[in-house]
Amino acid sequence: MHPAYSVIVFTTLTGAGYGLLFWTGLAHALGLATGGRWLDITALTLALGLVTVGLLASTLHLGRPERAVRAFSQWRSSWLSREGVAAVATYAPAGLLWLAAVLGIDGPWTRIVAILAAAGAVATVYCTGMIYGSLRTIRQWHQPLVPFVYLALAAATGALLAVLLFSLFGEPSSVALAATIAAVGLAAFLKFAYWRAIDADRGAYTVEMATGLGHIGRVRPLDPPHTRPNYVMREMGYAVGRKHAARLRRLAGVTLFALPLVLVLFGAASGLAAPFLALAFLSAALGVLVERWLFFAEAVHVAMLYYGLERA
Repeated sequence: MHPAYSVIVFTTLTGAGYGLLFWTGLAHALGLATGGRWLDITALTLALGLVTVGLLASTLHLGRPERAVRAFSQWRSSWLSREGVAAVATYAPAGLLWLAAVLGIDGPWTRIVAILAAAGAVATVYCTGMIYGSLRTIRQWHQPLVPFVYLALAAATGALLAVLLFSLFGEPSSVALAATIAAVGLAAFLKFAYWRAIDADRGAYTVEMATGLGHIGRVRPLDPPHTRPNYVMREMGYAVGRKHAARLRRLAGVTLFALPLVLVLFGAASGLAAPFLALAFLSAALGVLVERWLFFAEAVHVAMLYYGLERA
């Protein structure tokens, strides 16, 4: 599939934003945030800012952005619509939590609101992952691990950003550092498991099935269906070389998982937490951009069976 930069920016920013919102809400609900109200204000403002910019970026991929509001009516059957409903609904508890932080209000009801904000973040990211995970026509996306990889990456990038903010407003606790390490480790485990799964999956569809000519033997096209590239070929026929994909996977693995883990451990051991944690987050930000680009570039649509692809 052709990697759409607007969607890459959307999924990257909203993933980090919802991840930060989840950890901020969870820390507030459990009483683990020790940086005071300014930590809550900064974290919530940054989280909502990332989410809002990401959601706005997603509209750039639409042919008619002014009709985007119509997508909300299809929530019974469309994961895209459910994502939109969940995103808008999450603004309510997140906004209330931000307002409570600004006004210096802290009580039992703010903990309930914090839990609702964290749950809304999880629900929205899950819906985003299921937009791709529900598409049977693309085997690299129609994998059980896809929504959980989205959740894990959001948790990892959000945790790195949260622990960086904790270090700027005070010394990050051992609980925050341990949660960050666990989140990045889990994201690495799921992402590598996903790559192994798509490499082992040979595909359920063949050109014989697509043409209905399998009963006469092996099918191969004599001429291309079009004399020049068309929309399907441009959007669904993008292919990244196996050698390049392997290199990009290694790059994503190092920058998104290995280097952030090392930097977090160095920060915790050296006492210079903020500089190391800032580098860890910047490395992860680069890594998730590479990972997200590769997620789209490696995807193959079954429509390409009509354009010379033997199996999808």
